[in-house]
Amino acid sequence: MRLAELFPEGGRGVIGTADGNGVVNLAVFAIPHVIDEQTLAWGFSEGRSIANLRQNPHASYLYLAPSRGYSGWRLTLTLKEETGEGELLAAIKEQTARVASPQASAAVTRVAYFKVDEVRPLM
Repeated sequence: MRLAELFPEGGRGVIGTADGNGVVNLAVFAIPHVIDEQTLAWGFSEGRSIANLRQNPHASYLYLAPSRGYSGWRLTLTLKEETGEGELLAAIKEQTARVASPQASAAVTRVAYFKVDEVRPLM
């Protein structure tokens, strides 16, 4: 299955990160932006998740598909890079303003790109 086919619209996800001491943070995130068959990206604000990733590049993403029951995916990720500029950041900010709020859009200041290390079914 192709990476882009794993994330139908309407689903939700949670990204798990841990700081350099192993203290875990979980945060609700939208579906990812598929860059290629090995790379996903999300917009981030200057919060715990991005701070943790700067200390520890490993993360997990749990995606719950928009269906009855428990279908979805568990992804193991490694941060490749983050940036505070570019077309993708502008597109994420625009989409966030549309689906959430202008305040939420203003908080998104970074795009983080991840290598997908592993994909496993939710169940």
